[in-house]
Amino acid sequence: MNDTTRTPHATHKPRPMVDLLVSLIIPSLILMKLSGESDLGADGALLLALSFPLLWGSFELIKYRKFNFIALLGLISVLLTGGIGLLKLDNQWLAIKEAAIPCVIGIAVLVSTYTRYPLIRTLLFNKNVLNVDKIHERLEQAGNTQQFETRLLRATYWLSSTFFFSSAMNYILAKWIVVSPAGSEAFNAELGRMNLLSYPTSSTTCGAPSTALPASSWKR
Repeated sequence: MNDTTRTPHATHKPRPMVDLLVSLIIPSLILMKLSGESDLGADGALLLALSFPLLWGSFELIKYRKFNFIALLGLISVLLTGGIGLLKLDNQWLAIKEAAIPCVIGIAVLVSTYTRYPLIRTLLFNKNVLNVDKIHERLEQAGNTQQFETRLLRATYWLSSTFFFSSAMNYILAKWIVVSPAGSEAFNAELGRMNLLSYPTSSTTCGAPSTALPASSWKR
């Protein structure tokens, strides 16, 4: 007799310290410490640094079988960073890329308010985070459903504005910190330093610097 029962997918358990280590700290240290010609070289260190968040995110995607728009942008960000460094493009492209990722997310948040699935609900007000049914029940009992929807829409606008703020700050940081030619040891060191400094800004929106690929973004 064949067993037709399907094995349920593994349940994701947040591991913020592991995500931070793999997506930010290890790649930044590799870029800053192993980019010399006597070590891995600029190209080798860049490839190794970017492989950590890319492979970790791929592993979690396969394991938990969840994917979304933000994860796709994270993947594109990693590939663009590698392309800029390996092809030795002008640093202006790095600044544009750093600003573009959160800007696109901010625009998507605004556009989503005109769809059936606003991103504020996908990211925050969902059954994986809150007891949505219980909240709706209490809102209907108190007659506050419309007021709640209005405030949720307002929160969406605030969320979008934080992405636009992150976009501006990422551009400024990239122009200020990364000044050496792409493909050089100094460029890698500056890139690693920028990742560390940009974390406080980006973590309030995307969850991690846009150059890295936060594993947590693959399964929201």
